[in-house]
Amino acid sequence: MTKTIGILTAGGDSPGLNAAIRGVGKAALGAYNMHLVGFRDGFRGLLQDRHIAFSGADLSGILTVGG
Repeated sequence: MTKTIGILTAGGDSPGLNAAIRGVGKAALGAYNMHLVGFRDGFRGLLQDRHIAFSGADLSGILTVGG
């Protein structure tokens, strides 16, 4: 059974957040062979089931993207 990790933030910008998401995501997808999902708009996205699945390609360019 494959496990899934969900990434949820408060919804605002924060320095280093993209790097943290990328680090957790690369480890989860690569080393542990887990699924990774993110939630849009913070806790509201969790409550409204507004999630997106991440792949390794989705994480590759995240360091240079703001907001």
